[in-house]
Amino acid sequence: MNISFLDTWRNRRRGGGPGPSSAAAAREQEGITELLSECELLRVHAMRLGLRLDDSVDSLSALDQLPPRWREDKEELPWFGNDAGLYLGTVIVRTVPGARWNIWPSGHPVVRLASGREIQVVEAGLDWAVTGAPELAQVYAEAAEA
Repeated sequence: MNISFLDTWRNRRRGGGPGPSSAAAAREQEGITELLSECELLRVHAMRLGLRLDDSVDSLSALDQLPPRWREDKEELPWFGNDAGLYLGTVIVRTVPGARWNIWPSGHPVVRLASGREIQVVEAGLDWAVTGAPELAQVYAEAAEA
């Protein structure tokens, strides 16, 4: 599969040349955001409950209010939590000025705020899926004020 932003990322990770130009970096960031925003398991589950996830802050609050039926399926739970974290990251990246995805060398996605602070959104999503805390809207609020 040829995914240009992944090729660029792999090349930089291996020390193969300079970083991308600002236009290339913007395209790379758009590609990463598009890929990580799929969150299919979460979106399907929410849709079944009548909730359309529109990448808005309000949708995070609505997710926080859903009955946690996903906890009944122990095999699906980590995948659901991962999707919740990626969705949280998607909302932050799309609505908080200066926020962007950052992929660690291990391949782990985090959201980097304009301040330089990194939010481990996948861990936050997993914690939320398992225990209900912290609420996704709360994590968002903390990111938005940083």
